[in-house]
Amino acid sequence: MRVLHVMAGADAGGAETMMLDGVLALADAGVEQRVVTRGAPDRIAAIRAAGVPVDEASFDKLWRFPTQGKINSAIKALDPDVIHYWMGRAGMFAPAAHREKSLGWYGGYYKLSRFRNCAWQAGVTKDIARHIIEQGAPADRVSTLHTFAAIEDAPPVLRADFDTPADAPVVLALARLHWKKGIDTLLDAVAQLPGVYAWIAGSGPLEAELKQRCESLGLNDRVRWLGWRNDRAALLGACDAVAFPSRYEPFGTVTVEAWAAGKPLVVADAAGPAATVTNEVNALLVPKDNVDALRDALKRVLEDAELARNLVANGKRAYEAGFTKQAFVRAAMALYEKLRGGAPESH
Repeated sequence: MRVLHVMAGADAGGAETMMLDGVLALADAGVEQRVVTRGAPDRIAAIRAAGVPVDEASFDKLWRFPTQGKINSAIKALDPDVIHYWMGRAGMFAPAAHREKSLGWYGGYYKLSRFRNCAWQAGVTKDIARHIIEQGAPADRVSTLHTFAAIEDAPPVLRADFDTPADAPVVLALARLHWKKGIDTLLDAVAQLPGVYAWIAGSGPLEAELKQRCESLGLNDRVRWLGWRNDRAALLGACDAVAFPSRYEPFGTVTVEAWAAGKPLVVADAAGPAATVTNEVNALLVPKDNVDALRDALKRVLEDAELARNLVANGKRAYEAGFTKQAFVRAAMALYEKLRGGAPESH
């Protein structure tokens, strides 16, 4: 099996992490791959370190020819069985000549038209797969390929490194600093939880605004802004609970990362998490934008040890049942084999 991955993407983000984790997992499984992506030094270095060739492209919609040339050259070099286009911007560059071996992957509720040169489609959740079919894609060519938790064993970070008392309750948020992620709601909730510290790992356009809100709430002594991090396992190992207050979240890898790391999870009822978790079983599910509900749920998991233990145990079971690296490789390879079987033979 030979797979070409194509992704524009930002330097960092959830879908970008999913693509990187997927490529590395498939490399470990011995799949021959090649990647065309926009310049993101850390991502490119990690892919090359795994022995996978990378071609850099601009994905400039106004001057398409250089990127289309890079993709065509990569296709010629690899002669792939499958061309996997990660998200809509990449899909817009898919050449029509290779439509039958092209797979469009949706990390959100994208328009089918962005993948018009992909004969096959996959959504990160069943609901996104439904959305694709409702736009007119043949149901037998639409699948679900969800993310997984790439959490490796790592010693926890030292709380002293972030000026945090060893005995203080710590809530961790792993998120871009964007309106969709609801970090403002978390700040408002933490302001009503005396003694609780919040670690916020992420970067994004609202950084200055959120830090100003933090200061106005008098939280500078209890909130730590960690920036975008690549040591998620070490951060998860050091916290007491994970908060995931997104307003919009098609899936939400943080859910399965918290499960994998054995941390109690409090999550807002955005579409992806609401369809993935079971309230009071493997997470506490709260309404979006509800500061009081988020505050009360965090208070419960931090103070009720039995509740926290049950959420962790059930979360671990959910993770092991379908969100491990091995589960992703099995699902991806089954999808690729289905695609190869339904496409004309490679030249």
